[in-house]
Parts: sequence; structure tokens; C-alpha cells
Amino acid sequence: MKWLNTIIKYRLWLGLLLLALAIYVNVQTSFWPSFILYFIAIVLIAGHFLFGPMRLIQAHMESGDMEGAKKVVNSIAFPQLLIKPMRSVYYTIKGNLAMVDQDFENAEIHMKKSLDLGGGALTKQSEGPNKLQLGMLSMQKGKPKEAEAYIRAAIRAGLPDNENNAAAYLQLCSIMMNKKEYRAAKEYFRKAKGFKPTTPQIVDQIKQIEKYIGRMPG
Repeated sequence: MKWLNTIIKYRLWLGLLLLALAIYVNVQTSFWPSFILYFIAIVLIAGHFLFGPMRLIQAHMESGDMEGAKKVVNSIAFPQLLIKPMRSVYYTIKGNLAMVDQDFENAEIHMKKSLDLGGGALTKQSEGPNKLQLGMLSMQKGKPKEAEAYIRAAIRAGLPDNENNAAAYLQLCSIMMNKKEYRAAKEYFRKAKGFKPTTPQIVDQIKQIEKYIGRMPG
């Protein structure tokens, strides 16, 4: 809905314009003729600060426009004013954008901030993916025990799609292979394949592991 995106994009300015108009009508007449203008202005201004432009950010990310997403994220001057679920989503998106830029340190900071907020339907939806991302980061930092804990927690929290689930089980498979726990590695590999992922990177990982996993003992 383009009209809704337009309102979200400009609602602060629309709110300020309506507030100025409400004050003018109030001065020229009385309070009650200007009441509806005050009400709409307050709703728009409050919505800008409490809910933020998350819909616009998601639209950019879904279309692959990372620069557009960054621009909208950076326009949020006071993230601490966002309500808790929206603040959690904000930090999740910041973490994802940092991952795209391979800024792993800031990605970890933002993901942990999102998890620390806790509670609410939106934050529950992002809990699993956030923990999976933290697990991936721990793997890159050479901390397999920490990575395993995060990935198991991500699976328990729930992951949104086949691609994320396959990635999680492939990471567990790799961890078990390094620990020489081959039976567990094979089981996690079987589960990863069972999700039938289509992401090229994950499909390639499956093909690479498949070359030698059958020769493992256990």
C-alpha cells in the first residue's frame, strides 16, 4: 500500500503541519473546532516516535535495497523512544545490516540488544533468527561452544523458514564433525537436507559435506 508508506514516511511533517493548523484554528475560533486537528497531529507525531518507519525498512530489505534500508534506519534519531517490540526489531535490523557490511562486532552488539529487550510477539519472532546470527558470529570468532549454545537456543526458540532451519542444522553438523561426534553430525546433516533449502550458499554447503559424510564412522 503505497499511500500508507507515504504517510509513514512523512507523518512527522504532516503531524507538525496539522499541529500548526490546529493552533491557528484554535486562536481564530475556539478549541473545539480545532480538536480533530490536534488529535490527528498528536497521533501522527506519536506514531513517528513510538513506532518508527519499520514498515519502510522491511520493504527496502525485502527488495534487496540495503542502502535504502540503511538510510531509513539512520533517520531514526531517538530509538530509545520506540516501544519495546519496535525497538527490538530496530536492533535486529541494525544487526542484519551490520552483517551485510561484515561489521561483525556491531552486528553482535545490536543482536544482543534486541535479545535483551525480550517479550512481546514481535520480539519472540526475532529471537530465533537473532540467536542463530549470534551462533554464526561465534563460529567466525572461533568459539564453537558458544556457537553451539546459541544455535541450539535458536532452534528451541523457533526459526521462521526452511532456509534458517537448514542453516542451523548444518552449523551443528559442522560443530559435531569437529568434535568427532560423527553419529550426531550425520543426524544433523539429515535434518538439514530434510528442510530442502534452495539458497545457493546452503545448497553448496550440503553438496560439499555430502562428498565425505558417508565415509565417516558411526
